[in-house]
Amino acid sequence: MQYEFLKQFPKRMKHVGRYALLFTNSSQKAIWKQYGFLKLDEQINVIFSVMLYLMEQSLKEENCTIDDIGAYIDNLNMRYFEKNMSYEDCKNLGDFLINVVLSNEGKAMYFDGFDFEQRAYQIMNVSYVANRIVYLDSEVRRTSYYLTEDGYNLLLSTLEIENNMKLTIHEMIFKMHLEKQSYDKAVDDIKNVFNLLRIQVQKMEEAMGRIRRNALSYTVAEYEAVLEENLETISDTKQKFLSYRELVKTREKELEEIDVNVRKLDEKEEEKLNHLVIIENYLNRTIDEHQKILSSHFDLKSLYTRELEQLSQMSYIRRFSIRNELYEKVLEQPGALAHMELFFRPLFGNAPEKIYHPRKATELQKPIRRRDQEEEQERMEFGDEAWMEEEERRQREKLAKYSGCLNYLLKKAIAAEDGEITLEQIKDGITGEELVTLIPNVQIFKEIMVELIKNREIVMKTLQEERQNYISEFSGGFHLNEMLLALAEEFEPSIQSVEVYRIEDGKMIAFEHVTDETGASRRICCSNVLIRVRQEA
Repeated sequence: MQYEFLKQFPKRMKHVGRYALLFTNSSQKAIWKQYGFLKLDEQINVIFSVMLYLMEQSLKEENCTIDDIGAYIDNLNMRYFEKNMSYEDCKNLGDFLINVVLSNEGKAMYFDGFDFEQRAYQIMNVSYVANRIVYLDSEVRRTSYYLTEDGYNLLLSTLEIENNMKLTIHEMIFKMHLEKQSYDKAVDDIKNVFNLLRIQVQKMEEAMGRIRRNALSYTVAEYEAVLEENLETISDTKQKFLSYRELVKTREKELEEIDVNVRKLDEKEEEKLNHLVIIENYLNRTIDEHQKILSSHFDLKSLYTRELEQLSQMSYIRRFSIRNELYEKVLEQPGALAHMELFFRPLFGNAPEKIYHPRKATELQKPIRRRDQEEEQERMEFGDEAWMEEEERRQREKLAKYSGCLNYLLKKAIAAEDGEITLEQIKDGITGEELVTLIPNVQIFKEIMVELIKNREIVMKTLQEERQNYISEFSGGFHLNEMLLALAEEFEPSIQSVEVYRIEDGKMIAFEHVTDETGASRRICCSNVLIRVRQEA
């Protein structure tokens, strides 16, 4: 080849094609002007902001529905973009970005890159997102979106680091910050390392899915590239991170011994200790991901080998032309129609007899009622709007009962002396209407009390910081922390903390004539519990 720099030109064009198709699907769309994004710069910023959110949810293996994307865009708009858009507008814009810009309205996207060695164009498929069906709170059916390998490569290529160097570079930077005791920066570095390993695991899972669907669609070059990346990752990474973990544990122990035996740690040392704990946690998760890559590496090899062997065996299957071997023969001898069952009988063979399966015998058996509910949900059509509205109404009513029960407990504790009250005292002074508020049904009351006792002490300031620093997916179900934050804002002065402890006095508190989920009247007994609410001065 005369021009050596034109080698691997299609590979370069694949990177260019990811941007080109993205801009093609987005440009000249009137919907941008409806929401005030007139400049191309603004539009591209919104697209990549949403793709980064998709990547974050994909790496955390959390669901990402259109509702989540709409809420994310709405939050960005209120804090940064400041466009005249309602929540519904943000949701519609998110639907446009997912289904039109990133998915091309469900049509496959291709970009041709000229191969100067083969003297022909090479057709390359580009896909940014994929989707799967998920069930929120085991009842509501939704479509969740996640990034594909092309989507990851598009975003990671903006860092201008080659794939085979990303892990090495981040690992070197992490080691440097660890040695210099810059633990705040080391936390970000180890998170990046963990994300790269997680992407490698997801890449292999996607490759195995493609092989299962059609082994011929997965080329040998792609298979070789994945194996080489795996070998580079698993060569010596585990030993390095094991040594890092031992170093982190040693420094944690040194700070803890100072805190116990010498003096109280100052604020800076406390921050270092917290960062070391986070680093150790991510190192443990990184080692787990490394082990997943190692096991998936061999699974991928065995799967690809098995699928190719099965495809090769298909060549031994005898094939015939139904037109020549059936239609023509019948036209020549119409009397053969009387014996057509001899030809079609093998196609309608009886199902094989059931045999004893030891694996099925040891599986956890689901209750019949729950299994019937799951089967009914599977038969339900995705577009059944009436059913979805009814389910959402039932969910809102259920959450209102949770909120009423928790609000009643907080009010009783605040009204009591010293801001604390026991379950026994609540039971002695409760009326019939209040009993329904406290215990709308047995399951709701039990779930709230279990969550309160399990958390023991809940500090509102800590919950507020977590809500500001982390993006969480709202599933529509009961979450104690979220509900406490919502209720705490209704009290004056505001609630500072909630403490719940089981009182070991041997007393059993009984509530008569409470209903369960089926509506039947029951008598429930529970241990005595102390509820303490502290308010800000």
